Amino acid sequence: MWHWLSILLISLGLIAKPAPHVSPRSAEIFTYDVHDGWITDEKPVFATVESTNIVPARARVSGTVAEVNVRQGDHVSLGQQVAQVGDPKLVLAVQAATARMEAARAQLGQARADFRRAVGLMKADAISQAAYDAAKTTFDVASKTLAAQTALRAEAEQQMREGRILAPASGRVLTISATAGTVVMAGDSVATVAVQNFVLRLEVPERHARFLAAGDRIRVNGADVGLGSGVKYGTITLVYPQITNGLVQADATIPGLTDYYVGERVQVWISAGRRRAIVVPSSYVFTRDGIDYVRLLRKWGAEDVPIQRGLPHPTPTEPDGLEILSGLHSGDRLLKPLYGD
Repeated sequence: MWHWLSILLISLGLIAKPAPHVSPRSAEIFTYDVHDGWITDEKPVFATVESTNIVPARARVSGTVAEVNVRQGDHVSLGQQVAQVGDPKLVLAVQAATARMEAARAQLGQARADFRRAVGLMKADAISQAAYDAAKTTFDVASKTLAAQTALRAEAEQQMREGRILAPASGRVLTISATAGTVVMAGDSVATVAVQNFVLRLEVPERHARFLAAGDRIRVNGADVGLGSGVKYGTITLVYPQITNGLVQADATIPGLTDYYVGERVQVWISAGRRRAIVVPSSYVFTRDGIDYVRLLRKWGAEDVPIQRGLPHPTPTEPDGLEILSGLHSGDRLLKPLYGD
């Protein structure tokens, strides 16, 4: 009678079905020692990919945009030309400065010749000291005038060179606010460049703010951020001290996040507190007749015992970690089930 009752209970899943006898000595390489430890409860939140700095490329002179050399999404390096501003008045200013410089050079040549003549006449006592001093002063004034006109032409040429709008940093062009033919003033922004140091900017409800701290680990799906398949881990680098609309902002970095769509939303798992729990590799858990089991290694062999599984808890050391809510105790030893169990 007890035999038939055991068969009935096993069929109903009320008691565990014993596993075939397995020698513990032959199964050492397939065993796992159960222990409890601290785990971090994780909460999914959304983050946006942001640049640490978004800097504008501004015009340094007023004029008309002659050409735009980049497009939205292009990568630029520091000092690369983004656009060119042209001003006809600058061309005229350079021409006028060049003409004044040539006139000053001619005056200097005449003053030099008069001064040399005055030097010779002075040696022969043929002219007065006043005439000599006047020739010397005229030569000095002509020299200074040529230097001043040369500087003025250099200034006009520099203003023409400043018509080149350069990238203020290496990064990615986000927006372009001008086209060829657009009139701009000095200081107007023609394009914005996102610096290549991208971060994930999280927005966390304020009730979870006390669990956030710089240095905490975050977890993302690598495919969501263009880093391939699998789980990727990052680190919170900054928690902003201000709460806005019930949300706390924080920045996190992930190695390799260097080229992505700025503003893209990504799901991120963050810490929401710590507690003690039992986590085992999911490969040691199998399901039979709708009930989850683990194979517990005993002194006399192995026994399949039912357990209640919790949520996955992947870690860098246990990427397939699974929380066990009941059925196991610290110190138990599990035997990895064979294929087909």
